[in-house]
Amino acid sequence: MPAFCFSWVPFYGHPATATAATIPPMDSNASIFLVGPMGAGKSAVGRKLAEELGREFLDSDEVIESRTGVDIPYIFEREGESGFRTRERHVIEELTQLPGIVLATGGGAVQDPANREHLASRGRVVYLHATVDQQLKRTRSGRERPMLKGGDPREILEALMALRDPKYREIADFTIETDGRRVTAVTREIRRRLAELE
Repeated sequence: MPAFCFSWVPFYGHPATATAATIPPMDSNASIFLVGPMGAGKSAVGRKLAEELGREFLDSDEVIESRTGVDIPYIFEREGESGFRTRERHVIEELTQLPGIVLATGGGAVQDPANREHLASRGRVVYLHATVDQQLKRTRSGRERPMLKGGDPREILEALMALRDPKYREIADFTIETDGRRVTAVTREIRRRLAELE
């Protein structure tokens, strides 16, 4: 395991103060921010969408891991969820200022009011919705999920959805259902819905 860097990730500027009345109209080059629960396919869809649109793809969790040199579970272990959320806030504040990107965010990013404001005011927000049943199927394998430790996964996911779903919907320009759908189909629908907003 590489040495863990405790320094905070760099970030720039000041918290956004834009309101719905002051946010300028979005153009075709506006950044696209994907939000939704773990297992909704944000990273896979984001990569495919970026590829098709010829844009840069970024994943906020991957950026955090790259800058600290350790994985997300290790950060949770050493700093707790609050430490991770602070790092996540700094990264999202920075990444949402980049032009014309596709950004996949962590499932819990919307819990922070500053993150919601930056996402809503700096680009198009797409909520990838997945039922708890679908989330369970998709999170059984693959990388470790710190939020699923210490309890029954279904109960944890249900509690998280009850808390986060209203926040996803609060900032989303539109919602896409992902249950049982291929990445290509979800990407196609996102592109169609984005075109309707231009």
